[in-house]
Amino acid sequence: MNAAVSAGDTAWVLTSTALVMVMTVGLAFFYGGLVRPKNALNTMMMSVVALGVISVQWVLVGYSIAFGHGTPWWGGLSWLGFKGVGVDPDPAYAATIPLQAHAMFQLMFAIITPALISGAIAERMRFRSYVVFLVLWSTFVYDPLAHWVWGAGGWLQKLGALDFAGGTVVHISSGVSALVAAAMLGARKDFKRTAIVPHNVPLVLLGAGLLWFGWFGFNAGSALAANGLAALAFTNTNTAAAAALVTWALVDFLRSGKVTAVGAATGLVVGLVAITPASGYVTAQASLAIGIVAALISYTAIQIRSRTRLDDSLDVFSCHGLGGAAGALLTGVFATKLANPAGGDGWLAGNFAQMGVQLAAVLATVALAVVGTVVILGLVQATLGARAGVREQLSGLDLSEHGEEAYFGEQGATPSPGVALGQGVIVSAAAPEPLKAAAGAT
Repeated sequence: MNAAVSAGDTAWVLTSTALVMVMTVGLAFFYGGLVRPKNALNTMMMSVVALGVISVQWVLVGYSIAFGHGTPWWGGLSWLGFKGVGVDPDPAYAATIPLQAHAMFQLMFAIITPALISGAIAERMRFRSYVVFLVLWSTFVYDPLAHWVWGAGGWLQKLGALDFAGGTVVHISSGVSALVAAAMLGARKDFKRTAIVPHNVPLVLLGAGLLWFGWFGFNAGSALAANGLAALAFTNTNTAAAAALVTWALVDFLRSGKVTAVGAATGLVVGLVAITPASGYVTAQASLAIGIVAALISYTAIQIRSRTRLDDSLDVFSCHGLGGAAGALLTGVFATKLANPAGGDGWLAGNFAQMGVQLAAVLATVALAVVGTVVILGLVQATLGARAGVREQLSGLDLSEHGEEAYFGEQGATPSPGVALGQGVIVSAAAPEPLKAAAGAT
């Protein structure tokens, strides 16, 4: 191994890689608890399957497109199959860790990003079509965007866009794509015709807790070293999540006189989303403001969406799309070289031009996400058929797509005929009271 490799830095990045992997498992629980019992396994599988297919895609082609030394727009194909991706450092990315450690860390980002989209099309997309969409979207939307922002010589990186851990690359791209996908697929058959409420709130809280836990690796791991910058990102991550949770709970209480568990879980996730691009560039005081502002924006957006016919099932756009955009733009407000000398100054530090750069990065991300999703999902619809039929939606996608159930029948009595036993999620499903639209989101 090259003498330049730091054991401490490598250990931290490998640990962070495992933490980010746990986030996808947390997302599966979070989304799975928010849907109805008949779709719990299908919704969870939409996250879990990404761990498999994107891992293969990343080694074959994804990492090369995203981080290969190519043009400002495309990383090229020189690292296909991980050819040349070894255990020596690459100074363009990290001088003290093996390149394979960098590749594995970034893989976990590539896995969770398209999985986030699944929350917008839950309970109505055919699983095989979703898997094809997952691979194509990752290859032609996520990978080029990662190169623009983080790749060696990427054009947004050269422009000076600040995105420490994925406000544009992860959250805006997935949130905007989720909005487009929800609109293209149309609403669930029984949307606004029957009560659609979270079926297992404890599962939602478990997922939210795992997301918060894993997010320390997501943001602090993006320092790619065990140093003060990692500690800064760690502190900001926790602070913004806490501020958003408190803000969401307070607004919930002022509106309804109650603090909902789903609302609290949603709020903390929004805070984590918003601080992601700023975590390595701002102070702890700024992270408080970012968490509060993002919570108010996403909360308001959910109220507006709930009055429309748009069936963004788990409010992915309101939380990830708008939360990510708020975080990216607020990075342009609060960034300061006092926090990170290698970063940049924002508006409050006397550099108003950074706001223009951040806005350009947001708009470029939106454009790629919209065009890419329209083309890819349109192709999938035309060839495989993306939307599940009425009968499949009414009976549940657990049975129609996987041939198994989470709870052996929604009443918890006996398994349906022909359903494999012991393969579902073994938890008790006490139906919660209906929650107001303000409390439910992703």
